[in-house]
Amino acid sequence: MATPFRLDGKTAMVTGGASGIGEHTSRVLTEAGANVIIVDIDESRAKALASELKGGSYRIFDITDETAVRDGIAGIPKLDILINNAGIGLVGGVEETGADDFDRIFRVNVRGLYLVTKFCLPLLKASHGSIVNIGSVAGLVGVKRRFAYCGTKGAVVAMTRQLAVDYPTDIRVNCIAPGTVDTPFVAGYIEKYHSHEKEKIRAELSQRQPVGRLGKPDEIAYLALYLCSDQAGFVNGGVFPIDGGWTAA
Repeated sequence: MATPFRLDGKTAMVTGGASGIGEHTSRVLTEAGANVIIVDIDESRAKALASELKGGSYRIFDITDETAVRDGIAGIPKLDILINNAGIGLVGGVEETGADDFDRIFRVNVRGLYLVTKFCLPLLKASHGSIVNIGSVAGLVGVKRRFAYCGTKGAVVAMTRQLAVDYPTDIRVNCIAPGTVDTPFVAGYIEKYHSHEKEKIRAELSQRQPVGRLGKPDEIAYLALYLCSDQAGFVNGGVFPIDGGWTAA
């Protein structure tokens, strides 16, 4: 029996691939045999990580800028896997959310995914490749004071399903919906909004998952590995919570 979940000879692109879930996904896909292209806006982190990964490379561009995305993807000879991971967060209910902040989070989390997917699609169709979109439980349930963020992640879920319907025999498209994961993203949130009560907030974030802890980035990365492997060939248009039981409660 062949070893499952191998990606030997395949090329993968991971947006936001230099830190957090993206970094761990870049590492896991490399361990499985893929050549990983890290896309990020942090050149120093992307360059350092790419140097650690066998077959690793990096490209620096803003995923919200159409010209930058088109030029950044141009010249890539083949692509088998796209992990749309790059994203930002925003705290606030509808009355607290400013229009500029609302527009910015939709530019990154929705427009960015659209642009990267659009310009990668010809390569992915040619390879009958796979897309894994990193969504959130916030796209499946209401989360307090996350009005705009929930909106963007709901859009990621909807776009995942729509792409699977439009291209059912060309590519596979699936979405992972993590709960709260122990990443620099979460650490930054705690530092920005709760610097005076870090341990209290960290405990609260842990407890909103019924298992009583935060997720680990590599737990998300290994699900992404399965979804873009040949063993997941019948999995298409799926949305997969990985949230310690949050959406089951």
